[in-house]
Amino acid sequence: MAAITETVEIARRPEDVFAYIDDLERHGEWQEEIVSAHVEGEGPTKVGTRAIEKRRMGRREQEVTYEITEHDPPRTFAFRGTGGPIRPIGKGTVEPLDGGERSRVTIDFDFEAHGIAGKILKPMALMQARKSIPKGQQRLKERLESGAA
Repeated sequence: MAAITETVEIARRPEDVFAYIDDLERHGEWQEEIVSAHVEGEGPTKVGTRAIEKRRMGRREQEVTYEITEHDPPRTFAFRGTGGPIRPIGKGTVEPLDGGERSRVTIDFDFEAHGIAGKILKPMALMQARKSIPKGQQRLKERLESGAA
């Protein structure tokens, strides 16, 4: 079971919502902790695609590399961090509502702790994620419903 599960309903079609989430370099538009994001390689997002994000973590900036582990547009995606003492792991679903005119986005999120440092840092990272993920979901909704995305 995921440590964090957040859901938001968005007045946009699942295909539109998924396409925006699938553009990994645009995640900073709705996740305020992201300073920059870069996708390794070329082509559309797929299983095996790797992205490097520079994130604000407290007063510091840190690079986080993750890999797409599941990709089934426009319904599901999953990712896993590839290094460091605490590695993000998550899964998202985009469900159609109202005959496909609206969407429900659910994110299940946790961290895997590696080594002593990971065990020490994980509770703090989860506390920060419990604050930031709902804000990010709300910003995702606002951007998609305003037409900015």
